[in-house]
Amino acid sequence: MELSLHKVYERALDVPVIYIAEEQADFSEYSFTTTEQEYIKKQLEAGKKAIDINSYFKWSYVRIIETEEPEYMAWEKMRKQASELYGTLKKNEHEEVLVVDVSGRSQLVKAFVEGLALSHYQFLKYKTGEADKKNTLKHIQVLSEGISEEDLKNLEILCSAVYHARDLVNEPLSRLNAVQLGEEFQRLAGESGFTVDVFNKKKIESLRLYGLLAVNRGSIDPPTFTVMEWKPDNPRNEKPIVLLGKGIVYDTGGISLKPTSGMLDMKSDMAGGAIVAGVMYAAARSKLPVHLIGLVPATDNRPDGNAYTPGDVIAMHSEKTVEVINTDAEGRMILADALSFAKQYDPELVFDFATLTGSASVAIGAQGIVAMGNTERSVLDRVIESGKNTYERIVELPLWEEYNEMIKSEIADIKNVGGREAGAITAGKFLEHFTDYPWIHFDIAPTAYLDKDDAYRLKGGTGMGVRLIYDFLKHYK
Repeated sequence: MELSLHKVYERALDVPVIYIAEEQADFSEYSFTTTEQEYIKKQLEAGKKAIDINSYFKWSYVRIIETEEPEYMAWEKMRKQASELYGTLKKNEHEEVLVVDVSGRSQLVKAFVEGLALSHYQFLKYKTGEADKKNTLKHIQVLSEGISEEDLKNLEILCSAVYHARDLVNEPLSRLNAVQLGEEFQRLAGESGFTVDVFNKKKIESLRLYGLLAVNRGSIDPPTFTVMEWKPDNPRNEKPIVLLGKGIVYDTGGISLKPTSGMLDMKSDMAGGAIVAGVMYAAARSKLPVHLIGLVPATDNRPDGNAYTPGDVIAMHSEKTVEVINTDAEGRMILADALSFAKQYDPELVFDFATLTGSASVAIGAQGIVAMGNTERSVLDRVIESGKNTYERIVELPLWEEYNEMIKSEIADIKNVGGREAGAITAGKFLEHFTDYPWIHFDIAPTAYLDKDDAYRLKGGTGMGVRLIYDFLKHYK
């Protein structure tokens, strides 16, 4: 991450300053002239929430807190306010800014800093002649009694984890096949401290991960299955929490070929795997006292000569048989193997993340993440709370027994598609067949990849899910 966050204990006079204040704030003790104070007062009386002052020797930015209930809504307003300001900071080519907490509302100030940091991301790896468009900001200093150096360090780590997840999603298939994805996981492990083992095709065959192997049949590139682990001393959990991520590095739909327009963003179909890697990175770098295991089955899905076809019956890792109705429902095939594989860890809790269904996007648009599962109510409630804290909100869908009827097969145990209705739910119901432990499925298709900026959630890979799960784990037990 090219952006550093630091706590300071006094105001600097030679850097641009962002003042976070309430409407009734007194600015007389700050470095404003009488004329500038009068200008600020008039702007506040006119209802302005954003005031920019270009002094002779520096810029000053006043941002007024917009309070709202519930509190998490106010935090999100601050993140978005920071994102709006970021464009001005870039235009003015600031390399360093100081955020001053005039309000004493440290949580809101922290959310503002988070919004700045998340807005800083760029993916310019394949741009030529774009140096003038590169963000200039390198350092954010924070002056706030309620925000510690540790708070800022952990926030810097978390934003860096989101950056890494975004990078992985934004990489084209030509630079990120399944083998290269495994290499990226190894690189992140080296930077942060978790362990990693990338299984090759021969190992995958020996483990009987036949769902993954079926999807890989149409590819000239081999699959991988990555196992990551972060095991700190004295973890809070007696048994590991397992995180699974869909790693389809590109999805053509296979024999059930997508239309061209439907393939354009399919490099993002491994966003679930990127979330797992991002969480593992953040947990290891911040020394989170939670034992985690990450599993990512990876391949591309192509319609080559040996590709699996509609009508095939696949005997999965669990030995349950699946009738293939649609080869474009490949994500659940590889996740089913990973869910079955996870049983060996006797997990305390399992989360899976996947850009699994267009139905989820149709249902809720790009405003949240669809989730469903079989955990105790208290666990799902805590996930929903973390969704509010990070504004990566959760929409819960049911997994009623009746949905099993929609995935019954006449020639196998189950089929991999249930029909047009309740598509996100029947996909989750399919996955449930491969679990025997507390489990939540997250369909991240609505939010994993955006075709335009949404405040600090920028166009392309968003990394949404990393902050959500990190918040959950930070407060676990």
